[in-house]
Amino acid sequence: MAYDTLPGLGQPLRRLEDPRLLTGGGRFAANLAPPGALHAVFLRSPHAHARVLRVDAAAARAMPGVTAVLTAEDTLAAGLGHNPAVTEIRDAAGRRHAEPPRLPINPGRVRHVGEIVAMVVAETPHLARDAAEAIGVDYDPLPAVVDGAAALLPGAPLLHDGAPGNLVCDWHRGDAAAVEAAFARAAHVARLRHRSARILAGYMETRAATAEWDAAARRVTLTTPSQGVHLLHRILCDDVLRWPRGRLRVVTGDVGGGFGPKLPPYPEQALVCFAAERLGCAVRWVQDRAEHHLADTHARDLVADAALALDADGRFLAIRVEAVANFGAFVSTVNPSIPTGGMAKVLSGLYAIPAAHIAMRCAFTNTAPVDAVRGAGKPEALVLLERLVDAAARETGRDPVALRRLNLVPRDAFPHRTALGYRYDSGDYGALLDAAQEMSDAPGFAARRAASAAKGLLRGRGLACHLHGSGGWGTETSVVEVLPDGGIAARTGTQSQGQGHATAYAQVLAASFGVDPARVRIIQGDSESIPRGGGTGGSSSTIVSGTTLTLAARAAIEQGREAAAEMLEAAAADIEWRDGRYEVAGTDRRVTLAEVAAQRGGLEGRADFADTVETWPAGIAACEVVIDPESGAVTLDRFAAAVDAGVVVNPLLLAGQLHGGWAAGIGQALMEEARYDADGQLLSATLMDYAMPRAADLPGFAHSSVPVPSPNNALGIKGVGELPTNGAPAALANAVADALAARGIAGVDLPVTPERVWRALRG
Repeated sequence: MAYDTLPGLGQPLRRLEDPRLLTGGGRFAANLAPPGALHAVFLRSPHAHARVLRVDAAAARAMPGVTAVLTAEDTLAAGLGHNPAVTEIRDAAGRRHAEPPRLPINPGRVRHVGEIVAMVVAETPHLARDAAEAIGVDYDPLPAVVDGAAALLPGAPLLHDGAPGNLVCDWHRGDAAAVEAAFARAAHVARLRHRSARILAGYMETRAATAEWDAAARRVTLTTPSQGVHLLHRILCDDVLRWPRGRLRVVTGDVGGGFGPKLPPYPEQALVCFAAERLGCAVRWVQDRAEHHLADTHARDLVADAALALDADGRFLAIRVEAVANFGAFVSTVNPSIPTGGMAKVLSGLYAIPAAHIAMRCAFTNTAPVDAVRGAGKPEALVLLERLVDAAARETGRDPVALRRLNLVPRDAFPHRTALGYRYDSGDYGALLDAAQEMSDAPGFAARRAASAAKGLLRGRGLACHLHGSGGWGTETSVVEVLPDGGIAARTGTQSQGQGHATAYAQVLAASFGVDPARVRIIQGDSESIPRGGGTGGSSSTIVSGTTLTLAARAAIEQGREAAAEMLEAAAADIEWRDGRYEVAGTDRRVTLAEVAAQRGGLEGRADFADTVETWPAGIAACEVVIDPESGAVTLDRFAAAVDAGVVVNPLLLAGQLHGGWAAGIGQALMEEARYDADGQLLSATLMDYAMPRAADLPGFAHSSVPVPSPNNALGIKGVGELPTNGAPAALANAVADALAARGIAGVDLPVTPERVWRALRG
C-alpha cells in the first residue's frame, strides 16, 4: 500500500487540549454529581478464598438514609449475566480456554480479596460506608493459592469446578520439532529463568461510574472513564445486564490515564446501572485508591524458562520459552491473548531467528484478575530475549553490540515473516543501532565506568532491541462535519486518556482541509452519537482514527464539489481541490471550504476504517546504571533511544509518549511489584506499599527518530504508545547485570530493588 504524505503533518504543535485542562476545564467522571444522586459503596471480601454461607443485610437496610442493599440474590433474580472475554486461546487439541462464570456478584463463593459481596446505595457516601459495615457475612475460609505454578500442582486449592487443576489453557505456538533440531546442532545455548513481577496501572484518576435514569425515555446513561464506550456498551447490554441496546447510553469524558485496565467492563459499572434502573434515580460511585489496587485488573505475573541457541559464528538458530502465566481468579476481557499472543508477537525481537516455540500454561489463582497494562505481554518477552542475548555474548566472549548487529533483520528483508508467523512491515534496524550508539555516547562508557569504580561504585550499560505489534480493533466509523461557520467537528470511536488525540487528529484534519488546527474539535466517548468504534488499545489510535478521519474528510470535500461548481458557475468535473479551496481548473476562480459549507448549511463525510491496525514500530534503548554495593541502591544515570514510529504526526506528542512509556517501564524494572502473601492478602494495597517512579528516579531522556513509513496504512504511521515500555525494562535489566558481572553475578530478577541487589551481592 502506498501512503499519503499530508502537508502539515510532523509539526511540533503544542497540545490544543492543555489550556482547558490546566485551567480547571477538565471534566472527569468524579466531577459529575447529578442533583439528588445516591451514592454506592461496595462491600468487598476480606478473604482470598471462602464460601459465603450467609449475607444478612437486614440491619443495613434499616439504617436511616439507606435506599438499597443489593446482593447476589438480587442480581441472580434479575438475570444479570457473565462478563465475557472477547479474545480466546486454544490448546493443541483445539479446546477453548476455560472461562468460568464471572457475574457482577458471584454467589456462594469469593475467590480473591476485594471481590464484591454486596452493594449499598445511600444518600451519602458516609451513610453507605456505615451501612456496608453493618452487613453481616458468614464466611467459611478455604485454602488459597496465589502463585501460578503452585496453582497447577496436584492437590492445589481448586478455584472453579469447571477448570480442573486450575488450568485456563495449555497453549503452544511455533514449531517444536524445528526448535529441538536447532538446539541439537547448536554450538552454544544460553539459558535463563526469569520472573516478571505483577504490577498495577496506578493511573491518577481512579475509576468511577454514574448511572442516570431517564424515566421518560426509559433509558440509563452511564458516565464512566473508559478506553472506549462501544465495547462497554455492547458487553453490558448483551451479556451482563441483558438489556436492549437502546436502554443504555455510555459516555466517557476526560480520562486521567488508562494504560489498559480502563478497557474492560467491571462489575461496578453494571451494578450502578442496575441500581439506577431499579431505583429510578441517579446512582454514583467513585473508587478509592485501595479499591484500585484490590479490584482493578493487574498485569504481568509470569515465570519463564527461556533458551537461545547459537551456531559457531554467533548466529541465532532458535528460541524456546516454557512459561506459566497467572491469570488471577477470573478470565478478564482480553487477557487470553496478552501473555500468549503478546509474547509471540515480539519474541524474535529485531532478529532473524529461524525457529521459535512457546509453551505456556495459564493458571487460575486467588488473586485479582490479570489483563493488559501498557505493553500487554511484550515487556516480559523482551526482557527474556534481551537478557538471553547478553548472556550469550558474555558466555561466548562476544561483544553484545556486535552480536546484535550480526543477527538484525536487514532492511532489504522486509516484509519479514517471523518464525511464529507475524509479518513485520518495515524498518531499518541497523540504522537504529547506529543512532542508539551515538545518542548514548557508547565510546565514552569506559571512562564513565572507571570514574564510578574510583568512587567504589559499579556502573553497567545495557541495550534492548525492541518492537511492538500494534493491535486493537479496527471497527471504526468516523464522521467529519464542516460547519456553516467553517469550523470542523469530528466524531471518532477511539478514546483519549491523555495521549493528545485532540491535537493529533486536529493536525490530520487540518492537513486534509487546509485549515488551522485550532478550528477542529474532536468528539469522543458517546455510544449514542458516534456510530461505532473499537476504543483505544494496542497503540493503534492514530492508525485507526487518523486514517479514517482522512477518508471522511475527503468524503466531505467531495460532497461540497457540486455546491462549489454552482457557486463558481462551472461543471463539477472542472472543479479541483487545492490548498483548502475549490477552484476551476486552470483559472484563479475559487471558493473556500467555509464559503461552500455556509452555502450548503454544512458538509459531512463518513468513512469506515479500511486498513489494518497492524504495524511494527521498533526501537533500541541504551541505558547506564550505577550501583552502590553498600546499600544495593540502583541509580539510573543515563537513558537514550533510537525509535522508528513511521511517519510522525507531531514530534512533541511522540516525545511525550516516549517519556511516559520509558517512565512506566523503568518503574516496573526498578521498584514496582504487587505482592500477595501466602494467604492471598495483597501486601501492596496502598501507595505506601506500592512504589512508583518519581521525577528524582529518572534521568534526562534523549531520543532520535529513524522513521521508516509503514506500508500497512494510508498515512504510513506506526503505533508508539507501548513501544518505550516494551524496551525500558530489558535495557535496565541488562545494565544491572553488566554492573554486577564485575562481582561474578549474572543478574537479578526485576524489580531490581536495593534489597534484592544487596542480597545478590552478598550471595
